[in-house]
Amino acid sequence: MLVTGGSGFIGRSLVNNFLELGYEVKVADLVRPKVDVSYIEGDLRNNEVVSKAFLEDLDAVVHLAALTRVIESTIKPVEYLSSNVTMLMNILEQIRLKEIPKLVFASTNAVVGNIGDKVINEMFPLNPLSPYGGTKAAGEMLISSYSHSFGFDATSLRFTNVYGIDMESKDSLIARIMKAISLKTQIEVYGSGNQVRDYVYISDVVNAICLGLDLKGCNTLSIGSGVSTSVNEILKLIENIVGNEIDYFYGSERVGEMKAVRVDISHAKELGFSPNINIEEGLKLVSDWWPEK
Repeated sequence: MLVTGGSGFIGRSLVNNFLELGYEVKVADLVRPKVDVSYIEGDLRNNEVVSKAFLEDLDAVVHLAALTRVIESTIKPVEYLSSNVTMLMNILEQIRLKEIPKLVFASTNAVVGNIGDKVINEMFPLNPLSPYGGTKAAGEMLISSYSHSFGFDATSLRFTNVYGIDMESKDSLIARIMKAISLKTQIEVYGSGNQVRDYVYISDVVNAICLGLDLKGCNTLSIGSGVSTSVNEILKLIENIVGNEIDYFYGSERVGEMKAVRVDISHAKELGFSPNINIEEGLKLVSDWWPEK
């Protein structure tokens, strides 16, 4: 089993889960993982690094490695194209040449763009607002074409906002709030704070990836909690958990940001996905774990 980006936030939890299940795991990443697994260091856009990662026989690939910041993608679109599309092409070519039977790909609900207050499902047309979303949409299309052309199972998982313990290196809302509490600093809320997101806990995402590895054919699944929460509600929930007010102010809206993310996860549920951690439970777990708080 190869996990690209296995040293990242999702990757760390996934690799630990695989090891607990007794799987033989190889990690390809720019950063060495904290656990004892086979490790290939380097950028998978580099042909030499890719060749090393696929040197031994593999039964599956989980592709998590990517650049993922929406705003940064509007500043560095070419870099995002290179990282998220060229890298994927390198991996797909190895899967084709080595006849690897399974791929799970970390995608995003951002591929559908701004649909207002509608609930997103897998049938919406691709209409991304940012280069980041565009690269993930391109990735889904490439995977579909390779899966159908060369006969391997492939599942693209459109994650909502993933959060959980061990997320201190992330730059997402919940991580920024927890950092501000720890450092006693002020945090900027983009726009009105009324924008809503579906927040899905890391252990539920790991379960979704394991499900993706079991599926046959070419699949696309929306993966979230099925419940959306506004930024202002997140702030209040965390204030109630920590027992203190959070120092924040309202700033300008971010270019390329969706106003609402409401996700229909019924298709994933039909295939066996079942989120177990609701937002209140998840935030309490993050708060209890957060270092130096």
